[in-house]
Amino acid sequence: MDLHQLLVFTKVVEHKSFSKAAEDIFLSQSTVSSHIQALERTLNVSLFDRVGRENILTPSGERLYQWALKLLLLKDQAMLDLKVGVTELRGIIRIGASSVPGQFMIPKMVKQFRDQYPKATFYINQSSSKNIAEKVLNGSVDFGILGEKYDNEKLCYIPLLKENLVLITSKQSDIVGPVEIKDLLSYPFIMRNSDSGTNSLIEKFLKKNQISKDQMNIVAYTENGQSLIQFVLQDIGIAIISEMAAKEYYDRNLLKIHEINGFNDERYFYLVYNLNKTQSMLSQLFIEGAKELIK
Repeated sequence: MDLHQLLVFTKVVEHKSFSKAAEDIFLSQSTVSSHIQALERTLNVSLFDRVGRENILTPSGERLYQWALKLLLLKDQAMLDLKVGVTELRGIIRIGASSVPGQFMIPKMVKQFRDQYPKATFYINQSSSKNIAEKVLNGSVDFGILGEKYDNEKLCYIPLLKENLVLITSKQSDIVGPVEIKDLLSYPFIMRNSDSGTNSLIEKFLKKNQISKDQMNIVAYTENGQSLIQFVLQDIGIAIISEMAAKEYYDRNLLKIHEINGFNDERYFYLVYNLNKTQSMLSQLFIEGAKELIK
């Protein structure tokens, strides 16, 4: 097998497209097709099923993809060890991110990483913490950054950043803080969906104070953290969110922040990866340097 053919194969898998893979590695689409056909002849297997316009990996293709990643990783490690062409490392890094990391952490981390490896390309998939953990498990992202841990023997968590949750209200609100959670039950609440890390911490705090969600005056649920803040800015309700997300609006004097008495639980944002997934050299470098990238 030719390493270059394996590289071309992995690009087709990652882009799910012969034409996009060709653009990525500066080849013609016909050349990419020729490499894949040559690889199929060498191995005497079909690597893709052509279903309409999509190219779907066959079982043999899926197995080869894992081997190809390992072989290309070994090549990159050799280059790194020899200090030759390190800055030429190029490829795609797929990151899954929950709401707050996606908005406030990952842009800075990507910038700092690309200062070192300018040929890295990032695909960011933003969703709830629970969905991100599932994407890490099924391999659709290389790793995730989220605000909640989900126990699974395949998942490894690296704590990155510690922060608090705070109550936010509009400038028109009559609430003055610090506040007691029981005194807020009559106020209209805006909540994140149940799969978010923020919502999970809120539910634990309510349970600790023997309060059920039914006792709250919840007027809206939203999937998006920015949408939630807009509800608060319009004085539709109050919300509990990440202090990191609230600070920008507080500094611009657009909303008020209040501490909640007894809500002292600090939470971490974690980088999570699948122990069973073979990472590319670029992904490995990002994971190993993640704590430095957020400083």
